[in-house]
Amino acid sequence: MEKVQINVRVDAVVKDAVEGYCRPRGVAINHFVQEALLDRLEELEDIEDLKKIRHEPTRPLADVLGELGLDGSL
Repeated sequence: MEKVQINVRVDAVVKDAVEGYCRPRGVAINHFVQEALLDRLEELEDIEDLKKIRHEPTRPLADVLGELGLDGSL
């Protein structure tokens, strides 16, 4: 994957916290930030998926268990 540079301004306290986490663990700040951005993008996608399925019709569990031939106990 091609690497490109982005520039952001963060609060000095946030920068210190990231450095304080990464340095003693031997984690590169670039890697830490990239993983954090990817995690956040995944969270946002999950939120959009939840919004879509929130309006799908639901069925009572008892109906589903009955269709499966279960007696109601899992």
